[in-house]
Amino acid sequence: MQLSNTSTYITFVLYLIVMILVGGYFYNKSKKLEDYLLGGRSMGAWVTALSAQASDMSGWLLMGLPGAIYLFGLNQAWIAIGLAIGTYFNWRLISARLRLYTGATNSLTLSSFFHNRFKDPTGLLRLISSIIVLIFFTVYAAAGLVSAGKLFESVFAMDYITAVFIGTMIMILYTLLGGFLAVCWTDLFQAILMVFAIVAVPVIAYMSIDPAEIELAISLKAGVLDILPTGESSFLVALSLISSLAWGLGYFGQPHILTRFMSVASIKLLPRSRRIAMAWVLISLVGAVLVGLFAIPLYDTLPKGDEEKVLIFLVRDLVNPILAGVLLAAILAAIMSTVDSQLLVSSSTLTEDFYASIINKKASPERLLLVSRLAVVFIAAIAFMLSMNRESNIFNLVTFAWGGFGSSFGPAVIMSLYSRKSTWYSILAGMVTGTIVMLIWYALGLNTYLYEIVVGFTANFLVIFIINAIKPNTDKNIDNEFDVMTSNLKV
Repeated sequence: MQLSNTSTYITFVLYLIVMILVGGYFYNKSKKLEDYLLGGRSMGAWVTALSAQASDMSGWLLMGLPGAIYLFGLNQAWIAIGLAIGTYFNWRLISARLRLYTGATNSLTLSSFFHNRFKDPTGLLRLISSIIVLIFFTVYAAAGLVSAGKLFESVFAMDYITAVFIGTMIMILYTLLGGFLAVCWTDLFQAILMVFAIVAVPVIAYMSIDPAEIELAISLKAGVLDILPTGESSFLVALSLISSLAWGLGYFGQPHILTRFMSVASIKLLPRSRRIAMAWVLISLVGAVLVGLFAIPLYDTLPKGDEEKVLIFLVRDLVNPILAGVLLAAILAAIMSTVDSQLLVSSSTLTEDFYASIINKKASPERLLLVSRLAVVFIAAIAFMLSMNRESNIFNLVTFAWGGFGSSFGPAVIMSLYSRKSTWYSILAGMVTGTIVMLIWYALGLNTYLYEIVVGFTANFLVIFIINAIKPNTDKNIDNEFDVMTSNLKV
């Protein structure tokens, strides 16, 4: 099951070296905390767009989604449709307002934005949102490290734990050195590699399939081409369809994506970024679905737990060694582009929202930068421990973390940017309610029928609306700040 060609090794290792060199290049450009965490809010249209989408899709795009299509058929493509819709509305509704508001309130993290936006006198909004960030990002980062472990295991025939450790060390190194600038610029290169792989592999696979194999595969795997989810009743089918499309709701609450909006140099660049992002997303999602479909006639059965490696197997069996190295690097790119972002956002939270606001309010800029770098290592170590189980399913881990962020932060972000009535206590109550409802739904196993993000997101919104109706905001200073933000949208 391992790749063993020297050309593949060399190509793959060269990619890793380039990523580390990029981190080193940006080391001297990340001397201030704002530079390290947000790149000095100076990102251009292309970097913003491709960095946002590369950090969004992760190893889930090249491993999780193709594996789901391979296992369950074309009905899983509704997830891709939901993600495409969510991507568009996230760029359209959130990006410009969040950039203006976080800039006006001098907020470097999502938690500090909530605190500054609503002038929370208790600090609870910042504290609770920070805890939520750290909990779900450790799970999310663990999913990325599981992906990296399985990839290194396949390429270098090494022990799984050793493979995860090496992948972790590489991601820590260039994130530690260059911060946000290194993460964004490596994400740009990684996004290009990812889209190349997701276009090239399905084309190569299609050209390798005998028409008779397609007919045989369809006959053996009933329902593989059914576009609608299957179920015992139309009600269960409807729930399954809602669950798939509801993935799009998650976008409004993903800190690693929202941070990209906060870093763009000007809101005037965002329409162009949105067009670039949408083109990349549509091409990538269609390619990922095709990878899973075309793998079905080529692999009758795969060992349990290896279904998410279908892209790796296609590269191994159908591609020449040098190109194989490039395509395998693209899979690693997908993994790294998300994990590095999660490490950085988590370290931002620990530094800005815990250390600087609670532990040492008078910390110097140099001390904060050091703490932020140490926090990268700390979060990576926790994620590494969570990724020790080789049988962990990438798709399931991402589903849980994505649903957690969407349930807790999605309505909070929307209401922060669009509601004059919202207060710190309505946002906090909604956030806590959405998180608890989502976790209970998941713990009871009800996510088998309906994705937990649906109930968590809905509960969050309802609580905010009810509290806003009973006791709306009356602070004129908050209203004035909101009015300035909306007026700047027209400039």
